[in-house]
Amino acid sequence: MDAGEVRHWNVDVNGVSIHVAEQGPADGTAVLLLHGFPELWFSWRHQMAALAARGFRALAPDLRGYGESSVPDDPAAYSIFHLVGDVVALLDHLQLTKVPPFLFASFQLTSRSGVIDLSCGVLTLTMDASVGVRCRTRLGSPGGVAWLLCLFRPDRVRAVVALGVPYFPRHPRPMTEVFAAFGDGFYMTQFQITSLLLLEWRSDFLEASPSPLPWIAEEELIQYAEKFQKSGFTGPLNYYRMAETNWRLLAPWNGAKITVPAKFIAGDKDIGVQSFGIEQYIKSGGFKSNVPELEVAIIDGHHFLQQEQAERVNSEILSYLDKFTSE
Repeated sequence: MDAGEVRHWNVDVNGVSIHVAEQGPADGTAVLLLHGFPELWFSWRHQMAALAARGFRALAPDLRGYGESSVPDDPAAYSIFHLVGDVVALLDHLQLTKVPPFLFASFQLTSRSGVIDLSCGVLTLTMDASVGVRCRTRLGSPGGVAWLLCLFRPDRVRAVVALGVPYFPRHPRPMTEVFAAFGDGFYMTQFQITSLLLLEWRSDFLEASPSPLPWIAEEELIQYAEKFQKSGFTGPLNYYRMAETNWRLLAPWNGAKITVPAKFIAGDKDIGVQSFGIEQYIKSGGFKSNVPELEVAIIDGHHFLQQEQAERVNSEILSYLDKFTSE
């Protein structure tokens, strides 16, 4: 099937305007793809085309604070309830109200719905008109929205596929203590700064990449640069600035597990997986204990798998969706 052109539209939900890129037949099973930090709907271009070619209706929003969506200045507008509320309101607008959906991880679908979440990923697939969501997950990043949707509203999620960052239950210590343990140079600590002092952080970056990345073209990088030059980084950084508040808001879900079926995909060279004890968490069974219906696939690649290893990730996603769409 021809994937067709990407269509763009905005919808006012939950007090903000959300931009959505859509590809595939309007009557197809919907798959919702949620990007991570610092990404856009465009991060899912390869997956959208593959899903559309298989007859799915791929829907990739710019999350609140990103791209062509609203960018509130106030960090309080980025609470976990605002963020999940945006996704639920979008599903309602699409009349994907029957449950359950599927969730795949970057992200962030009876017929049934599914969701995918990828932080920079989970794929969520809902099967009502069927929605699938994909996004990346990391503390404070937009990718966590898909895991949180599974946590808060498992009735809206049939299954989830996550890329790069697994689900973690609420940390026993406040986020201020966690950041302090990593020191002032830790990037999440730096993101708490709201003054011009944050500009000093730029000195830690190279002026240019040592060599071109083989998986992204110059014109594609320009698309990212143009969008972020327009919208800025206040919105994306506000996700991290709400980490302490969101930790408190999560208190009622302390120790809660993800009860929906889930698949986790990560690159074997992903420094994020190799850091913070995440690799041991996955291999020791800790991840599985918190997400009982879990499958894990470790493939060749780094952090931005959905772009670097697009064909392999597409294959993993489509084969997982087949388990549910064939029911």
